Amino acid sequence: MTTTTPAPAAAPSERVSARVHVQRFGTFLSNMIMPNIAAIIAWGLLTAFFIPVGWTPNEKIATVVEPGIYFVLPVLIAYTGGRMVYGVRGGVVGGFAVLGVIMATYSPVFLGDDRTGSPMFLGAMIMGPLTAWLMKQVDSLWAGKIKPGFEMLVDNFSAGILGGLMAIAGMFVLAPPLLWVIDRLGEAVNWLVDNNVLPFTSVFIEPAKVLFLNNAINHGVLTPLGIEQAQQSGKSVLFLLEANPAAGFGLLMAYTVFGKGMAKATAPGAAIIQFLGGIHEVYFPYVLMKPRLILAMIAGGMTQIFINVTFDSGLRAPAAPGSIFAVYAQTPADSLLGVTLSVIGGAAVSFTIASILLRMDKGDIEEGDLIAAMGVMQGMKGKESAAAQAVIGSGAASGGPVHSIVFACDAGMGSSAMGASVLRKKVTDAGFGDVTVVNQSIANLTDTYDLVVSHQDLTARARQKTPSATHVSVDNFMASPRYDEIVGLLEARNDSGGAAPVAADEDSSSVTAGLLDPESIVLDGGAADRDDAITRAGELLVAAGAVEPAYVDAMHEREQSVSTAMGNLLAIPHGTNEAKSSVRQTAISFVRYPQGIDWNGREVKFVVGIAALGNEHLQLLRRIAEVFTDDAQVQRLESATSPDDVLAVLGVVQPV
Repeated sequence: MTTTTPAPAAAPSERVSARVHVQRFGTFLSNMIMPNIAAIIAWGLLTAFFIPVGWTPNEKIATVVEPGIYFVLPVLIAYTGGRMVYGVRGGVVGGFAVLGVIMATYSPVFLGDDRTGSPMFLGAMIMGPLTAWLMKQVDSLWAGKIKPGFEMLVDNFSAGILGGLMAIAGMFVLAPPLLWVIDRLGEAVNWLVDNNVLPFTSVFIEPAKVLFLNNAINHGVLTPLGIEQAQQSGKSVLFLLEANPAAGFGLLMAYTVFGKGMAKATAPGAAIIQFLGGIHEVYFPYVLMKPRLILAMIAGGMTQIFINVTFDSGLRAPAAPGSIFAVYAQTPADSLLGVTLSVIGGAAVSFTIASILLRMDKGDIEEGDLIAAMGVMQGMKGKESAAAQAVIGSGAASGGPVHSIVFACDAGMGSSAMGASVLRKKVTDAGFGDVTVVNQSIANLTDTYDLVVSHQDLTARARQKTPSATHVSVDNFMASPRYDEIVGLLEARNDSGGAAPVAADEDSSSVTAGLLDPESIVLDGGAADRDDAITRAGELLVAAGAVEPAYVDAMHEREQSVSTAMGNLLAIPHGTNEAKSSVRQTAISFVRYPQGIDWNGREVKFVVGIAALGNEHLQLLRRIAEVFTDDAQVQRLESATSPDDVLAVLGVVQPV
């Protein structure tokens, strides 16, 4: 099975690019807006139906429109942003603090009678996170210093005082420059419209979408300005610059008619998801696979914007997601014709140009081209795309059978072993006993495997070592949904299972007793954070005589590349592959943290430290994997009162 793999992405250790910084900023903005899209849609529907120029005017119901856009939505956004930074406490103070900015940009007391107010989305996206961050800093000043019985008094008054002060600061410090910025941005948009150059924004928007930079543009600029414009004129064309699904639909239909191989087979499903479901990212791999097709997207985008500008079309509120249903739900009566023509025109132009470019291409589009492009897309996105996986999965049957699977990680002793154990059981239970599932360090990979599973941060490195394999990225070693997708891939590509299981690479004859001694089990760990927990796990290994002290440093070094949090409350810190020289004997430590530890955003209660010379530890790791995929067994570990209780759950490894 040969795949064509694009140039690998930069390693995690490399300097973060400007694109990534913009992407992260856009994601942060998006995370404030997206949870509140339902509220924005609700406001848009009320506006569409009940204002004087709406579908069914109603004076009483229309009274909720103005407070909704000026007060409710900004407060919700500020609360969401504050909660992202500092939980509910941050959300509460952030939601209150934004009131100052709101009033300074709404009330005639500040604006006079000759100017209308401005919906303060931008102010909310600044004030909410900023106030929450300040609250976090204030709380840290007296953390652990308050006398018992006075905690609630201090917490409530400090939050109240800070919220009030930030409301005043927002009123007099933040509001004036925000009004100036909004005025300038509005003037820029008007200039683009008046000079008939708004369609040319597609030159930037369409490539930005494929590179996942659209959130910064859409939620940082277009949505706030569009809301402002819609409030003043009842609609805004800005809501249609990025969300219109026409161009993407045209591209996918071109693949449906003129594509080849897996791309042709999967394009119809992708078109349905994109056009009806509004998940635009499903077409991104089809562009990344043949980058010149971005010309079709730009031309289609320019066409649909040009038609909307010509017919003075717009939406009353954002269409989220960018489904044709969401677009029409927010389309006022006077824009129905223009929006409809823009959809037809944009799709027709992108279809025509994409068809020409595809027919000019004499090469075949292999399955690997599309899968590799999807891998690049997910690398840029920073996480898996469920929609894209569904599309690719629909055409998985076109590939050859899978006989060998390797789970790869940095060291090949902990994370990969656990993941391989979970996946091996799923594969065997599904009846594919002839499929081998092994684990290996990336450094020792050879290009002999059919399928490679790795952490999403390591996939680029794994591709370099195994370019001919199909690659699957995961971010949860214990309970990743990708394991079930792999089983589905086997069902699509391989003959029915039922063969006897094939042994993995571990040699059970070398397994020895005493890998987990009672002295290396701690049930009431007192580490303050992840790094302390790693150190504690390593110190137990040192105390057991299993490793030299330098191995503890290697455990921290390993954690910097990819998190060893496995999911299901478990972390398995271990050293780098280069640190095996510091290992004297194979051993495991076990520390339970009843209150839990924040491990890079995941809750961890059980920390298993690993030191391995050979494969002796793999049998125990397999048992640990079985335990932590069973909620009842995890509960037994949570309620254990002695090291013997832990050993009773994990099982004592005995010589074979």
